[in-house]
Amino acid sequence: MLQPFATSDPFTIGVELEVQIVNTHDYNLTKATTELLNRVSEENFAGAIHPETTEGMIELSTGVCKNFDQVKSELKGLRDTLVRAADFLNVGVCGGGTNFFQNWYDQRSDGRERSEYLMGLYGALYQQFTIFGQHVHIGCSDADSALVLLHSLSRYVPHFIALAASSPFVQGSDTKFQCARLNSVAPFPLSGQAPFETRWSEFEQYFDRMTNTGLVNSLKDFYWDIRPSPGYGTIEVRVMDTPLRFEWAAAIAAYIQALARYLLVEKPVRLSERDYEVYRANRFMACRFGLDGICVNPETGHRGPIRDDILATLEALASHAQVLGAEEGLDIVRGTVTYGLSDAMWLRRIYGAHGSLHEVVRQQCQVWRGAQVPE
Repeated sequence: MLQPFATSDPFTIGVELEVQIVNTHDYNLTKATTELLNRVSEENFAGAIHPETTEGMIELSTGVCKNFDQVKSELKGLRDTLVRAADFLNVGVCGGGTNFFQNWYDQRSDGRERSEYLMGLYGALYQQFTIFGQHVHIGCSDADSALVLLHSLSRYVPHFIALAASSPFVQGSDTKFQCARLNSVAPFPLSGQAPFETRWSEFEQYFDRMTNTGLVNSLKDFYWDIRPSPGYGTIEVRVMDTPLRFEWAAAIAAYIQALARYLLVEKPVRLSERDYEVYRANRFMACRFGLDGICVNPETGHRGPIRDDILATLEALASHAQVLGAEEGLDIVRGTVTYGLSDAMWLRRIYGAHGSLHEVVRQQCQVWRGAQVPE
């Protein structure tokens, strides 16, 4: 049975970042999660540091945050704590949606019961799931509002993918994608978008039908792009690559937070199941071309660059950002979309300058530690 939807303060946010643990020789993933967790257990910090999927990755999680400044502060504390532990163990830590050198067949479960279950169920699919994403939780006052927000935000999934895209290279090759990470999610049978239910009672009936099939035991068995998290009283946006800098992760979270308030307060989107007719195509364009991808508005049929749509959306969010204390975060988004390099573009530029993916990951580790991003 689906657990009841907890009440939470509307528009509070929580951020999770899955980060890479690499050796400092060839910058492939290294099995150091257990040692890192033992080391950080002696430290005091806001949020949490958890194991995630395999021994070459770790998850940083903020607590429940009210605004951009709090998210940024907690992510900085988590970053600094993990970097200190990594320095002690002589390993590197970096963002980015994929590790360029890891081979799926080398990946092993971290030993937790759920990881062992998923490895047994999905086999090579789960081994290829050693990818690194940012998840953003948005607090909702009630379950029905959560589902309305989930489907309203789905129209903006290309924005989130394009903003965070940082996975152009996979297994030593340029994929030509800005975000190749989501190509590892698509094959899972329960991935994609959530069913078009806007009332919690109807969603509970859907969940009961699915559990009766034996295909799922919990909501975690659904690899949806956005899914409800009733235990937290949130919806969780899951399509972003892990950015190269925690500040950029905080800015993207602020954008999603302000967008959520805009969507629930002003209700500019007329929800329709027909929105999903172009959903997969729009999602693909964002993954393939990032900010320059061309997407279709499902309501008007208008086609245009994702970059332009984000800039127009930022204008609509201004008053909501002011209420939420998200203005600095949205200014960062605006500056990057207008003038800056996306993470994927920067990674390709560094590779073009040095011809070495090892050097690219070395610089990723430096950027994660706070080094200025070279132009």
